[in-house]
Amino acid sequence: MTEIINEKTVSEYEAFVQSHPKGNFAQSSYWAKQKSAWLWRAIACRGEDGKIKGTVSVLIRKMPGFDKLPGARCSMMYASRGPVCDIDDYATMDELFAKVKELAKEYRAYVFKIDPDIPSSETAFSDYMRKYGFECKAGGAEFEAIQPRYVFRLYLNGRSEEELLASFHQKTRYNIRLAMKKGVQVEVCGKEMVPEFGKLMLTTGVRDGFVTRQPQYFADILDNLGEHARLYMAFIDEPQADGSTKRKAIAGTLAIWYGDKVWYLYGASSNEDRNYMPNYLLQWEMIRWAVEKGCRVYDFRGVPGDVGEDHPLYGLVKFKRGFNGDYTEFVGEMDLVLSRFWYKTIEKTTKSFMSFRAKVYKLKNRGK
Repeated sequence: MTEIINEKTVSEYEAFVQSHPKGNFAQSSYWAKQKSAWLWRAIACRGEDGKIKGTVSVLIRKMPGFDKLPGARCSMMYASRGPVCDIDDYATMDELFAKVKELAKEYRAYVFKIDPDIPSSETAFSDYMRKYGFECKAGGAEFEAIQPRYVFRLYLNGRSEEELLASFHQKTRYNIRLAMKKGVQVEVCGKEMVPEFGKLMLTTGVRDGFVTRQPQYFADILDNLGEHARLYMAFIDEPQADGSTKRKAIAGTLAIWYGDKVWYLYGASSNEDRNYMPNYLLQWEMIRWAVEKGCRVYDFRGVPGDVGEDHPLYGLVKFKRGFNGDYTEFVGEMDLVLSRFWYKTIEKTTKSFMSFRAKVYKLKNRGK
């Protein structure tokens, strides 16, 4: 039996998602608030005992421009890191996806996209999805998917801070301690530091070649996620010509705790103060938060699929690998195509627009 979650059942929904091993912040009602441009519909499937046994949170959005065309199937339906259920419970997934198809008719959707929190080694799951009609998309090695296909995950396994620190590579431990020795101070901050974090994000985006969010987006995360989100900032006391010191923000991260996991969501640093090794200390403080919350997993999030030393982002891989996590490949993005014509048309147009936007962004912010 399936149902659409409402105000009366949302707390029960949240309790289920947060307690499930496949629970993810992107499947929460909190994250739905963050995505205010999208319509949120959460589906729950109940067992014979009346308890929820599976869920899927679906974001629905009309694609700009196409929504003006009469008769167009112009809505995208997206379940980021869903569904949340036992991955071998195909009967539950059948029920959840049947309800999704009902919503697709109601909102004239051309596609239903998912990118489950399931390792690529689970081939039986991928086989089931193909049989159901999902198209398993190739790629994702270069961050071209909506969510990263390749991540580093640190499984805490009930270890103490001392045990975790001892498990890191020697150079990583050294850099954490070096940051402390150099006087780097990491603090959990409120929205008052979002403008500074936004500046650091822009610097990082220009340096590493990716499009960044506006500062308001990060402020909204702190509002919408509440206790589940933290903004960490790293500071140094910078010497001044008159002998005094001035406090300076040199790096920052935004993390999310939800259920049994903490995710490193965004990170930024200045160009000139990286020798202070603030990113190592920031990661350590976020890991400590995961330990404090009794989490099972600390997720470093995205890395490229090609981890060779000649890859431009090998430094990112090496940095995350130093914390001795597990390199994880997910099954990737999967599309249930509901209208082939509109799928091809909108996907092609969207891809071209995103490429154009990235080029404009780089030109606009060149030299910053």
